[in-house]
Amino acid sequence: MVPPGPRVPLLRPRSRGAPLGSSPRLQLSGGAMAEVAGPGAEIGRILVQVQEDLQQLKDKLRDISHDREPVDVQSLEAAIERTESGFRKQTEKYLNAVNRTVLTISPTYNVDLCSRQMSKWGIPMETSQKEITFPGMPGIATQHGGSSPPHQSSASKQKLSMMVKIMYNPRNTCHRNFVNLNYGVDLPLINQRKTVPAAAQKVAKGVTVGNLSVAPPSLQLNNISLPVTERDAERGILNLIERGLIPRAARITLEKPPVVLKAVPLHEFHTKHKKPAADEGVESKKEEVCHPPPPPPPPKPIRTPNYTSKGNRRSKGSIAPPPSCISVISPRKSKLHLIQALQKWEFATSSALLLKTSEVTPSQAFQNLCLEFEIPVRKGAVDYTARDLQGFKKYCCLFWGSVLSFLEHVANFLKDYAIPSAIIKGKKVLEIIPDFELNQRLTREEILSVIKNVSVVRKLLSQPGQRYKGQNGIDMAATKIQATWRCYKSRKAYIVFRQQQWASGVIAISWLVHVHMGRVKKTLKESRQRHLENFYIRAKHLAANWNRIRTSRRTIIHIPSLGYMQSVREATPDFTILQGSQFGRLCEIQDTNVDVIYVCPFQLSEEMLRYYDTFLGLWSAVRSGSPKDAADLQDRFKILTPEAINSFPNRPLSLATFLKYSPKTIKRIRNLIQGKEAYIVGGLLNQDDLEVADALDVPILGSTPEVAHLYSSKSGSKRIFAAASVPVPPGQYDIYSRQQMVEVLSQLIIDHPEVKRWVFKVDSEFEGNGTAFCDISTHLKCYPWLLKESRRYGPETWKTRWAHEPALAKISQELPGLLAQHAQAVNEKRFPTWGKFLQTFVSQGGIIEAFPPSDSITNLTVDMLIEPAGEITVVSSGDQFHADSPLRSSGTTLPQCSVEPWVLNLLCLQIGEACKSRGVIGYFSIDFVTFIHPQTMGQQLWAIDLDLHYSDHLALTQVLLYVTNGTLDCRLSRFEVQLIPSKPVGRHSQKEEPQTPSVVNRYVVMSNSIMHGNFSLIYYNVFLQMCKAHGIGYDVQQREGTVFTLFEDQKRLKFGMLTIGEHLQGVLMTFAQQLFIIYQELSAPNMHAETNFKGAVEDIERILGVTEQNKLKFEEEKEASKARTSTK
Repeated sequence: MVPPGPRVPLLRPRSRGAPLGSSPRLQLSGGAMAEVAGPGAEIGRILVQVQEDLQQLKDKLRDISHDREPVDVQSLEAAIERTESGFRKQTEKYLNAVNRTVLTISPTYNVDLCSRQMSKWGIPMETSQKEITFPGMPGIATQHGGSSPPHQSSASKQKLSMMVKIMYNPRNTCHRNFVNLNYGVDLPLINQRKTVPAAAQKVAKGVTVGNLSVAPPSLQLNNISLPVTERDAERGILNLIERGLIPRAARITLEKPPVVLKAVPLHEFHTKHKKPAADEGVESKKEEVCHPPPPPPPPKPIRTPNYTSKGNRRSKGSIAPPPSCISVISPRKSKLHLIQALQKWEFATSSALLLKTSEVTPSQAFQNLCLEFEIPVRKGAVDYTARDLQGFKKYCCLFWGSVLSFLEHVANFLKDYAIPSAIIKGKKVLEIIPDFELNQRLTREEILSVIKNVSVVRKLLSQPGQRYKGQNGIDMAATKIQATWRCYKSRKAYIVFRQQQWASGVIAISWLVHVHMGRVKKTLKESRQRHLENFYIRAKHLAANWNRIRTSRRTIIHIPSLGYMQSVREATPDFTILQGSQFGRLCEIQDTNVDVIYVCPFQLSEEMLRYYDTFLGLWSAVRSGSPKDAADLQDRFKILTPEAINSFPNRPLSLATFLKYSPKTIKRIRNLIQGKEAYIVGGLLNQDDLEVADALDVPILGSTPEVAHLYSSKSGSKRIFAAASVPVPPGQYDIYSRQQMVEVLSQLIIDHPEVKRWVFKVDSEFEGNGTAFCDISTHLKCYPWLLKESRRYGPETWKTRWAHEPALAKISQELPGLLAQHAQAVNEKRFPTWGKFLQTFVSQGGIIEAFPPSDSITNLTVDMLIEPAGEITVVSSGDQFHADSPLRSSGTTLPQCSVEPWVLNLLCLQIGEACKSRGVIGYFSIDFVTFIHPQTMGQQLWAIDLDLHYSDHLALTQVLLYVTNGTLDCRLSRFEVQLIPSKPVGRHSQKEEPQTPSVVNRYVVMSNSIMHGNFSLIYYNVFLQMCKAHGIGYDVQQREGTVFTLFEDQKRLKFGMLTIGEHLQGVLMTFAQQLFIIYQELSAPNMHAETNFKGAVEDIERILGVTEQNKLKFEEEKEASKARTSTK
């Protein structure tokens, strides 16, 4: 269809003001005739106007030619000739467009059939209710059933009819002369083509329909009778549709179809379709059907009824499917064969209906046999002489071009892969033709789907190199090789490029990270330096005003933070509970000038808060000696929990870190200490403690983090002890390699052969977690030889190094295997093997020291304070007892009774001076060990450990002083309490003189690590009621009994216990007896929980045995001295 457009005049008239002599300007539109839109009358008007303009221009040119020069006349004549040639070309284009344009009638959706729309060619857009018939007439006669439009005149009607005739038959000589005389245009000479039948073996591609006559533009479809010649009938209905004689959307029916359809017989369910008995009958029927006879000579009229119903609409440009009669009625010679085949099918169908054995109608069987074409392809060429191909061509005559293209496409594919033979199924070809027309590129699977022997073809296709055996195989192989080589080179270059790109990206990102980390480190360094400077400034202020501050009203902020390194914190189970086990710090409110803010690392329940409110309220009762005087002291202490613990659950962070990220808690502390003197008492300080102090703007009673971490390590404590000149066990510190450890241990064994057990300690560990031991003398095979060598050389010679060389070689060779087999860690859960302990030992560094060469040893713990003003004070001291291991403390007895007090105080003051000289301030604890040396038979005291932080032993000492209101004199190793006499009750109470308080000695057994797995199964209230039922309690007036310290109520695995009594032996027995009672209540026959009750009781019994022996020995010595005195 030619798109409608505006009318463009071919020649503009001369303007009125232009002189006659001037050269007229002819304006032509290149696509004017091709784009003309409008009815037929408009075209005639344009032609008449062009004719008049040309004639007028010729007359003027003749007049001007007498006055002008010949050059101008020739130029004007040339312009006219160009105009005529242009008009001639536009006319040819117009006629060609009319001949090629397929006229369609768009379906109408209106119910009103009287309203008719006209196309731009004058043909109505819809047909009437009448049918289009084609009677058999020799000529073409067009009857105009409808009248022309009312606005056209008679002259225009005549011009329009003449124009239509000229365009309909441009080959007529009269029409050509008429157009030449009237318009000066030579119509194109269109010779009639004669179709020459092509050879059977040669297939020609191209248009199968020649230039045929088309329907006139003024054709009305109300009542049309167009004859169809035999030649047109052979070309088919599609040719008539393309020529505009039949609308595209019309439904075509045959008045007398060649095949009469019948109703499909319905069979019973048990009836089965029986195939023909012999294949020959099928082949004969197939041959008959594939070569049907031609239609009879007189063509049947084709009826096209109305197609305006919704179910029969078709889109514009679509092609109606060809009827079956057109596809089979082609040659005339097969007419008799078709009639015979139909008669046979009718006879077979009638017999099948009688016998009820057939399930298909003759028309269906006829159609199925027609579709079962097998087209052979041999060596990539289609066999066009095959009978099936001829029949398939007749069946697909209307779209044979598409089918032929598809067959050649399949043949080329088979030829490319050198497939010797293949069979194409016609039915599959018909199924895939629509997709092939839409998409000319088919996949391999789609091509293989039309091949009958697909398994053989697929097997050949799967063979390597099969493509290069077919046509252009060498070229394809060369192309493949070149493409592979280019791909390899491109891929290699691309990989190199990507590697370089990746390397550049890594370098850029690394550089950005490095720069960013540098900025962060610089910022952190500046921030830490600023915090450290502020720490020194506030420490100087605290030291200058310490004497005033410690006697005035003040607030102590207790932050029991343990700033160990991350690896130590992560390896310590229940690290948060370990930081929150010093509730004894709250007892410092016994000083009336002190208020305490205690920062707890976990949230306390209401039960815990009520317990400590009641416990701390006993201070008034303790001072008066009457439980009725208990008071509420909640305004004197505050227990705060940082909100950051909810943001970092299950993270072993230090308490100072939690507080650092808790702005609400810091703000509350700042409000509580506003306008008051305050300072912080921490634990093991780290950088976060300084930042918290900076945020609160308060000083810290403690050392700098660097000093605290340096001298809290095992190697650092050895440096302090060496500077203080105190006795230490034989050993070596700062060991960081396995070879160094073996060499040092070998030399220590040689120098001290009397030592049977050697102890290994990791620098950064605490509470015996990083401790291991090995009994060298028991397992060392060369140990007897070593003793013999030492006796042979003598004491003086044995001290020289040259005498040790043979022993060093033997011991160094034997030690690694001995340690791997017999060394044992104290914390076996963390270090199950010596290899893991050795790895930690080497990575963090450690020490090796001798275990006391005695069967009876006693460990001591001494807590000291170096005040900011420089005063050194011994705060507490006690003897340890061990429940789990002899190298891990479980509790203490207070006061200490194993060493002479003046000897212990002297050593402690020496160590305090050494610490003070190195910048240590605040609380710290020292561990000693005492024993009877086997060689000298004298008491030996060694300093073995130093911890620069507030210890659990000191926290329990604060609880002891709070509940007894006693005085601990460490210089004399005495703990004295004042007994308040009871007030007299009765009539004579006022007459009696008041009794003076008596001062008595008390002994205490206290532990902060009593553990039982079943303790978490009961509530604290139930536990306290159970203890009360068994008589376990505390007497405020007599200052004796048992007090418990509770830590947390989530896991509830440990608790603290203090037993106060009059005698050491009695208090040990009471403590052991009460532990046994609690153990019986918490344990069940069927439950085996982890506990240290048994170990504690056994060690206390051992202490009781030693105490009994010492008592008996003391009594014997006393009686002996009396006897000597009486004798004198």
